[in-house]
Order: sequence, then C-alpha cells, then structure tokens
Amino acid sequence: MSAFHYDKDADGIVTVTMDMPGPVNAMNALYREAMAQTVERLQQEPDLKGVVIASAKPTFFAGGDLKELLQVEPGGEAAFHDRVEAMKADLRRIEQLPVPVVAAINGAALGGGFEIALACNRRIIVDKPSAVVGLPEVTLGLLPGAGGVVRMVHLLGLEKALPLLLEGRRLKPADALDAGLVDEIVEDAGQLLSAAKAWIRSSSAAAIQPWDRKGHRIPGGTVQIPQVAQQLSAATAMTAKKTRGLLPAPGRILAVAAEATLLDFDAALVVETRALAHLATTPQAKNIITTMFFQMNDINAGASRPKGIDKRVVCKLGVLGAGMMGQGIAYVSAKAGIEVVLLDVSIEAAKNGKAYTERLLARSIEKGRMTEADAARILARIRPTADYADLAGADLVVEAVFENVDLKAAVTQQAEPQLADGGVFATNTSTLPITLLAKAARRPEQFIGIHFFSPVDKMPLVEIICGEQTSDNALARAFDYARQIGMTAIVVNDSLGFFTSRTIGAFIDESCRLLQEGVDPVVIENLARQIGMPAGPLTVFDEVSLELMRKVNDTHKAMGVFGKTYDASTSDAVGTLMINQYGRGGRRYGGGFYEYPKGGDKHIWPDLYGLFRKPELDVPHDDIKDRILFRQVIEAIKCLQEGVLRSAADGNVGSILGIGAPLWTGGFIQFANTFGLDRFVARARALQQAYGERFAPPHLAASAAVEGRLLD
Repeated sequence: MSAFHYDKDADGIVTVTMDMPGPVNAMNALYREAMAQTVERLQQEPDLKGVVIASAKPTFFAGGDLKELLQVEPGGEAAFHDRVEAMKADLRRIEQLPVPVVAAINGAALGGGFEIALACNRRIIVDKPSAVVGLPEVTLGLLPGAGGVVRMVHLLGLEKALPLLLEGRRLKPADALDAGLVDEIVEDAGQLLSAAKAWIRSSSAAAIQPWDRKGHRIPGGTVQIPQVAQQLSAATAMTAKKTRGLLPAPGRILAVAAEATLLDFDAALVVETRALAHLATTPQAKNIITTMFFQMNDINAGASRPKGIDKRVVCKLGVLGAGMMGQGIAYVSAKAGIEVVLLDVSIEAAKNGKAYTERLLARSIEKGRMTEADAARILARIRPTADYADLAGADLVVEAVFENVDLKAAVTQQAEPQLADGGVFATNTSTLPITLLAKAARRPEQFIGIHFFSPVDKMPLVEIICGEQTSDNALARAFDYARQIGMTAIVVNDSLGFFTSRTIGAFIDESCRLLQEGVDPVVIENLARQIGMPAGPLTVFDEVSLELMRKVNDTHKAMGVFGKTYDASTSDAVGTLMINQYGRGGRRYGGGFYEYPKGGDKHIWPDLYGLFRKPELDVPHDDIKDRILFRQVIEAIKCLQEGVLRSAADGNVGSILGIGAPLWTGGFIQFANTFGLDRFVARARALQQAYGERFAPPHLAASAAVEGRLLD
C-alpha cells in the first residue's frame, strides 16, 4: 500500500493520495494492486462519509503504462483484456460507493488519469497552466480503454464527446469547466482538499453517477435518433477523409461511442475493452507510441545533447536576412522572450521582415489568443537594422540568407566578430555542408548548422548539424536555443543535404521519375496521399519551387558535388525542362505542375499531360505507392548507415515532424523495423529488379535482417 496513502479524518472522509514510486503515477501492475486494495478497504470502511482521490506528484496522474502496452502482441489480447477489465471493475466499484467521491486534480490528468477522475462524482481542479485534462489516447493510436469513451458519451452526449475523443484535446481548467469535464476550479492547490471535503459534507445525496440514476438519458440521445445518426455519419466521413483508412484508432472510437448509446453501461465498457485490446496489438499503435512518445521524449530531454555542459539561455539573438526564413526565426524567438536584432541589406528590408511578426500578432489578437499588451511586448523585442554593429554582444547569430556559399561567407565574416564571448554562429541551410561554410569563420568550433523548416512558426522541428570542428559547447548552445523557442531538435552529422533534405529530395525525385515514365500526375499525387503523405510530391515541389531547387542544384554542380551524396538527377532534369522550356518555376512564380487561378482551385497544368503522359503505361498502383515510400525509407537508412543520422530516433522523429512521414509508420526507420527487415529487404530487391538500383537495400538493413536485430 506504499503506492497510495490512506487517511481518514474525524468527519469520516478518507483521502487517498496516489504517490507511486518514480516521477509520476501511472497505470501499471503496482497501481492495479494498490487500487484494488484501496477499493476493498473503502468498501469495508465503517462510518465512511466520502472519499477524496488526490496526488502527491506535481501531476495528478500520467495515464497508462505505455511500456506494458508495447509488450502486448497478437495472441496476447485475452490476458490484456482480463487485466484491463479487472482495473475497470475497481473504478466501477469506486463510483458505486454509497458516498460521494471527489477527484482533487492538482496537475495534468490525462488518459488513464482523467478516466480515474471521470469515475468520481465531482472533479475539482487547480487553476494553473499545467493542470490540463483530456483523453489523448487517439494521438498514440489507441482509445481511452479504462471507461473514457463510455463515460464521456454518457456525460456529454455524442455531439460534444466525439471531438474531444477523436482529436485528443487537452483542456486547461477554464476550458474544461466550460466543456463540462470538471465541476469546480480553485485558485491554489492548497485549496483542493478543503474544497473537496466541503462539497462532500454538503452533497452526500449526489453520490450516484448520472449513468447509474434511474431514468438516465444520454444527452442528445442515441444513434437511433435521426439527428444523432447524422452527426455520427458526418463524423465518420470526416474521420475517413482525415485518416485515409491508415489509422484504425479513430474508427474504433466512433464504433465504441456509437455502441455506448445503445448498450447497457457495463456491456459498453466490455466493448470498449475489446477495442483497446485490438488496438494495442496493431503495428500502427506500436509505431506511434515508440516514436511519438518514447523517442520524442528522449530527444526533447536531451538524448543528443552533450553531457556535462550547463544549460544556457539566449538573451540576445542576431538574425541575418529578413526574408521568409529570417522573419520567421525572429518571430518565434521574440515570442519566446528573446531580444532579436533582425538585419538585412537595408533598414527598409529589415522593417519589412519585422512586419511579418506584426501581422501574425494581429491575427492572434483578432482570434482572442493574445492581448494587445502582450503583442506589443513581443514586437518591441525585434530591432530591425542594417548595421552589423547592432549585433554586438549577441549570444547567438543565425544566418538565414540564400543558399550561396560566397554570400554566406561574406555575412559570416561581418557578423561573427560581434558575438559575445562564447557566442555561437549558426547557419540556416538546408543542404550546404557545415564544414565547408565554417571555413569562413574565425572560430569554426563555435560554428554550427540550424536548419529551420518553412513556415518557421508552424513547423515544430529544427535539424541541428555539426561540422567536423563543431564543439560540444556549440552543440549544447544550439540545442538549448531550440528548446527555448519550443522546437524539437534532432542532431545530425555533416553531409550534403543532411538528413531531411536528402529524404525529401528522394520523395520528389521518385515522383519525377514516375512522371517522366508517363504515369498520370493525378495518380502520383493521389497514391502518395493514400500512403499517408500530407501532400502529393508534385504539390511539394511546386511549393518549395522548381526555381529554388534549380538554384540549389546549380550551386551543388558548381561545387562539384551534385549527385555524389544522393540522387536528384531526375527532379533536376524535369525541373530544368519545366523552367527553361515552359517558364514553370513553381507556385510563387505563377505555376509549376499546377495552375493556381485566382478565386479558383488549383489544378494540374494541362500541358503536363502532353509533355509526359503515356496512356498505354500500366504501372501497378501498389508498386507506385511502394516506390514513393521505399525510396524515402531507403534514403533514411542510408543516412543512418553513413553516420549522418546519429540514431534511429532522430530519423523517426525528424521524418514525421520535418518531412511529413505518415504517422502510422512511426517514421521511416521505424517503418522498416515493424514491416520486418527481412520482408523490407525482399521487397526492396523486387523494386530494384523492376525499377533500378536506387531501390537496392542498404547493407545496414540487409545485415540487420540476417542478424535478426532492429535498426537503432
């Protein structure tokens, strides 16, 4: 019982304080044992007047034990099902106690933690930003299986419950109160216990849960009511469009929620358990949990950050170049509380860059997300200038000028002397080797790459690149800055194109090969989306711009490195043809593969069919999908094989957050592991035989398959 503290006061109110070993409370074997014993004791407690469930941790309860969930394999569903049912039975016994039960929520109550709270008659929460509630299981490929789906439907009705269940929203106290998820907010955590006990003393008649009261009706009604059936149908269609059938959890949530309106409450709980047991065995859930929980947490906690170096914050940041990237970097940095000097060739250009922040802040004010005073403080942190002397004393300078070696060298030499002692110079580049760019620096050990993605304010990833002479101190400073501005940072070693650009390049290049072979461009786009890519490759090429890619490739050709690290030959040839012969440079240049009519929807440029399409061509759709996916996976594995990637975790998180790898894969390297390396190698060899050497399986994957190990 050391996991739970049991205390009964003079009024007969028992406070159960969850205090499990480790930093958080979680639904593991110890929890199940402690809860079962606690419920047994409560049922036998003489003169019991009420129960308060509280936490001794900074969070109320962290949820299920995901390590246990990962261990559930096909064939093990029955044992997992019985374990969950026993746990749910204890929560059912809690809510059927003949006395009021209150959850005193002192911090985050997510997943299983909020399911415990839902089994209480009243939920009281402290008013602080970290005290969030919700059921985010869908974001991990699961569903709330400890009664969350069923209780939410009975509490709120389908119309209000489904958005919370399908989107996994995390609600702060005020929003949770408005949504009906909590009943009371207190200002200070020290008031939780007294507020809970006060309610118990005055409200003993409210000990019956709504769904256990005679005559209970689900708000809004069951799916047999036409209006509710229409709502469910609309939610089903929207979910299918969003997930493309690749993520099973949302569909299961919809099915359980619908059945919860028709079945007896306890029967619905069993249906919910069966659905969770199925999802726990799916490769999608295992992939998402592995990458988006464990690997993501490890990366954000500093797995790639050098040890033994004190954490530092950036107080003054210099940004060189006020164009699209520079202005975005300035915005996210100022929003994080950093003083920013935004430098361009003229004060007018620098002011235009600052205006970007002003526009974004105005939208936030308009949507009620920010006050005018807060926006003014953020805007005041950005100082536009054309004078390098204004950079004096900067802790970090980020250069964000065009991908040209000579231009980057020129601004480096002017800005670097202005750095504070120990300051770091970073280049924002998507392809150019850091070791090469560092030749312009006086202190190459303090020179590093920080590759931002566009638009900076919406993309959660940065790719930190270490050159041959980059020091651990510079890496630590860059990593700390990324976390300071709320970004996830993967760390890679130097290479042309690094990891993300190489892999995106493979995606685009394979689409151009398919196009050049004569495949219908609409088919290419649609099949890419069918495997889960957020946009078709031709759309991506248009957005990046064919003109920009040509300039980058021309730079690589002038350096004598084009095609030596990764193959972009077909996309270069197609892009050059489109630009030189037809003036099609991409969306920002008036159009590329697509036309962008004002006031209308984009559509494929009609002449593209005459230029490439071969109606007689018959490439199997499964082959097209595998070519698009495997080409990227193979490039990612090559990056791991060559030491560009330092870990599979960096590749997985980076491919999802930076490239748009389908979530169901868990990232490109995780996909190969779960697909089965032996199967992956065999399929790659089949594609190699049919379509070319670029599909030859990397020897790292082939050797791992033979040895029966995973890529890590």
